[in-house]
Amino acid sequence: MNSSQPEPLSDPEQWVDLHGDALYRFALLRVRDVHIAEELVQETFCAALEAKKSYSGRSSERTWLIGILKHKTMDHFRRSTRERPHDDPDLQDAIEENYFDAKGRWKVQLGEWNESPEKVLERKEFWSVLHRCMDRLPSRIGQAFALREIDGTEGSEVCKMLGISSTNLWVMMHRARTQLRQCLENNWFEAGGNQP
Repeated sequence: MNSSQPEPLSDPEQWVDLHGDALYRFALLRVRDVHIAEELVQETFCAALEAKKSYSGRSSERTWLIGILKHKTMDHFRRSTRERPHDDPDLQDAIEENYFDAKGRWKVQLGEWNESPEKVLERKEFWSVLHRCMDRLPSRIGQAFALREIDGTEGSEVCKMLGISSTNLWVMMHRARTQLRQCLENNWFEAGGNQP
């Protein structure tokens, strides 16, 4: 096939087998709820069926489906923002008190990396630990972190989707990074995961 010709879509009956697992993992990482992730994937397949005539073939079929899923995920966040209570601020303050002193410096000495960060990111085991650590984040903080840092969504768009201010987003990102760093320290670096 000539590279200038668009890539054709596969038979929609094969989409679940070809792309279902990847779409489900993508959704679950962002919404952190098995049932909602399943619903979003189903909505994605339904929307793709309706839009298959508009598929241009400029991207791969999976990339096209993930694009649809991203929009479905953003719509979910917009809908749920009005319904979802904010995370407990007292719990968040307690977490910060455990990790930082009065001047904002780490209370705990963090370990050394024995491997370059680039090599660590290439390892499947690291991603597994990171996903487990992200699952431990409070729901809205985890969603904000996934949208901003994993998807690369602009901060202003994350604020709109989650119904928060830019200051609130900054605080949430700070708390996410703090908790993820501690979790990775305990479950990856101290556990010997960074050993070659």
